[in-house]
Amino acid sequence: MAGQAAAQTPGQGQASGWTPAMENESLSNYLLIICGAVSVALIIWRVTSALTTYIRTVTSLNSETQRYYVGTSSKWAWVKKNLLYSPLFRKRHNREFQLSSAVNVGTLPTRFQFLFILGYFATNIVFCVVHIPFESFTDAAKQLRNRSGTLAVVNMIPLFLMAGRNNPLIGLLGMSFDTFNLLHRWFGRIVALEAVCHTLAFWAASAAGAGWSATLQNTVSKPFLMFGFIATIAFVAIFIQAASIARHAYYELFKLLHIGLAGLAIAGLWYHLKLAELPQIKWLLPVIPIWCIDRFLRIVRIAYHNFGKGGTRTLIEALPGNAVRVTVNMARPWTFRPGQHAYLYMPAISFWQSHPFSLAWSEEAEELSADKLAMNRQDVLSMRKTSMSFIIRGRTGMTHTLYQRAAAKPDGRLMTTCFVEGPYGGEHLMHSYGTVMLFAGGVGVTHAVPHVRDLVTGFANGTVATRKVILVWIIQSPEHLEWIRPWMTEILAMDRRRDVLRIMLFVSRPRSTKEIHSPSSTVQMFPGRPNIETLIGMEAEQQIGTMGVSVCGPGALSDEVRQAVRRRQYDTSIDFIEEAFSW
Repeated sequence: MAGQAAAQTPGQGQASGWTPAMENESLSNYLLIICGAVSVALIIWRVTSALTTYIRTVTSLNSETQRYYVGTSSKWAWVKKNLLYSPLFRKRHNREFQLSSAVNVGTLPTRFQFLFILGYFATNIVFCVVHIPFESFTDAAKQLRNRSGTLAVVNMIPLFLMAGRNNPLIGLLGMSFDTFNLLHRWFGRIVALEAVCHTLAFWAASAAGAGWSATLQNTVSKPFLMFGFIATIAFVAIFIQAASIARHAYYELFKLLHIGLAGLAIAGLWYHLKLAELPQIKWLLPVIPIWCIDRFLRIVRIAYHNFGKGGTRTLIEALPGNAVRVTVNMARPWTFRPGQHAYLYMPAISFWQSHPFSLAWSEEAEELSADKLAMNRQDVLSMRKTSMSFIIRGRTGMTHTLYQRAAAKPDGRLMTTCFVEGPYGGEHLMHSYGTVMLFAGGVGVTHAVPHVRDLVTGFANGTVATRKVILVWIIQSPEHLEWIRPWMTEILAMDRRRDVLRIMLFVSRPRSTKEIHSPSSTVQMFPGRPNIETLIGMEAEQQIGTMGVSVCGPGALSDEVRQAVRRRQYDTSIDFIEEAFSW
């Protein structure tokens, strides 16, 4: 960024005691107030929804019909159909735009996300130009320089807050990390554009008096101008390299460059403001602790769960369909909730990378070595371990290497070192829904399986409102059933499972009709792809209580389920939950 001295422009504003610097301060406060007001509104919404969910759960525990919760409000149905669940245009939201197998343009936001982004973007434009005296070129350039620079620094506070994995707003606001990731990208673009506007306005104002040659010379010779210019270059570089095409094509390189450029931008901006003794440095002060605290908490999480007490041990098993099952015995117990995910670091496979994966299964096991058996209850408890399992499909990069390493072993089993960072997520439980439909495509079943186990257990214990659980899993080959066979065997043996659970398996690419056979009336197998709207319609006609529909899988599947749920909003009470990881 370039210099940011206060413009000394005589006029009516100063005559009344209201200076441009005071107006910049006021607009900065308004910008933070807007962010705070939206956060407070979402917290109120979150609390209200949690209270409603709790009441619905409690009042439905002893009700087999739950008829009161089947109906819906036409006004609320309109809001969900046309705002909360609506894609930006017709149907497409989570399905990626791919120009080729190597060129990914990204996804579209939902209509609600788009309206917020558009509103905040427009607010920043208005705040940048309001009360700027455009009748005077020099005065306008000076004030636009100060205004855009100030707003860029202020926007860095929510920008860095939304970037952290330990973002406290995720739980408070009930928003997913995926949504915060989207907002983080757009806040970053706003900061970069305001930084560019700030630099160009400085050059224009300075060149009007001293000429372009002297202006450019001062930019690289004066320390505070040079550091500001470095920060601007870093922001522009982030703007370019964080675009979806570059991000998806070279994600590992992108991640390292992104962190390095962000650090360079903060350092350059810090020295720019400090050397110029500008008051805007107070807005930068919270940014550095936010970034440092998130990194510190991530290190603490990794150290606590993975080191000590013998450390973690990781088994990787090669499975059909270029997939692996990763089972990690944690150093310390982990309280598991359905819907959680974790980041896996595998130094032997890829030293720098960490990827998020849904946690498919978790259980307690006693780790008793052959040379030392536990002799009493205390010994047993001290040696108790939490095991966590993930299903990872080998595609490109780290996941492909992981599958190749395991498949190369004679028995398809590889022992390696893995550090787990987490847990994250798990805020959306399905206990309050009388009817639950879980749609999964491919390895997306890892998100559904923990919910199935949780709901079947709750039904048997009488602690959930759920009376019907339908798992719809779309796979390419019957061989993929091996991914979750040990866990599904355990679920099918659970108490009262037949009273609540139905499983529908759709094989999209069967080699022959002989592969398709239904083991029982509660576990059915079909060839081809399902008609999502027909399945949801059939369950809606006989639904118990409010229906919760969850989906995790390819973007095209998520968009189909979303569309089917939206079309049913006026017919019955039905909620939509989408699990996605955008990157």
